[in-house]
Amino acid sequence: MSKKRGAQGLDQSVQAASIARRFYVLGQSKIEIAEEFGISRFKVARILDIARETGLVRVEFDLPAPVQLDLSDELRTAYRLERALVLERASAEESRPALRRRIGALGAELLSEIVTEKDVIGLSWARSVNVMTEAIRSLPPCPIVQLCGVQAGMDMHDRSVETVRRLAAVSGGDPYPIYGPLVLPDRRTADILRGQPGIAETFSRFRDLTKAVVSIGAWQAGESTVYDALPEEQQDAISKRGAKAEVAAQLFDEQGNALSTGLAHHVLAISAEELLRIPEVIAFGYAAPKAEAVAAVLRSGMVTTLITEAETAELLLELAAG
Repeated sequence: MSKKRGAQGLDQSVQAASIARRFYVLGQSKIEIAEEFGISRFKVARILDIARETGLVRVEFDLPAPVQLDLSDELRTAYRLERALVLERASAEESRPALRRRIGALGAELLSEIVTEKDVIGLSWARSVNVMTEAIRSLPPCPIVQLCGVQAGMDMHDRSVETVRRLAAVSGGDPYPIYGPLVLPDRRTADILRGQPGIAETFSRFRDLTKAVVSIGAWQAGESTVYDALPEEQQDAISKRGAKAEVAAQLFDEQGNALSTGLAHHVLAISAEELLRIPEVIAFGYAAPKAEAVAAVLRSGMVTTLITEAETAELLLELAAG
């Protein structure tokens, strides 16, 4: 018979297992166990440590979702978040749409658990947010507020108006959509639309928001709906101002500072100041090309919960350490 487990024999192993059972299963204190076995509580603590080190006792976590606990905890600590949910690593061949579905499902499960009737929920446009709303089956009745206008070129299935109305239908709460484009040609047009009764009513609800779900975009082609909606000259000008990330049409530099670029004057969207005042912001931030942008937004202090995946989480931890 092999004598692995730190060269402990049968008698020592049985004693250690008995002590571990009392502590981990029966919930007895170390003092109670020490009195029963006639040893000191310090020896009990040492036996429990050895039991863990040698594999006699193994701790497993059976979470209701495929979350990588170690990365989640490290990320939460590194960026001082209330929550970080890191999806377990999938196969290297996983497509981005497939990853988006897993990310969205995780967000749906979380939102369904934490929302109450007292909440006012804000939603920004993003495919991950859309997928999340499709996965939600129940939600307490509460207002659902659109945070920014519709990106041109999106079909009705992907439009933020439909996302808001769909979630409000599930909740039974009132929807507050924005029937207008995200990016407008000039400030005058934006001011006129903001004064329209329906849009003005939605904008008036921004101050009441208690929770919001947003997606973090990187200021580069294919990674930000706002970036892709602008002419190249304006993209470059904003890049030179130090833009690294975008959330609900608001821009942030590498250190997480909100940028004033003039863009805010011709978009229909919540302001950076209003975003930063929301008590709880759940952000989807995933895919390696967005890691620096996600880190920038986390530095802003806006995000309370980050939902991401393992590769991005590892890059974020490297950025936090550097």
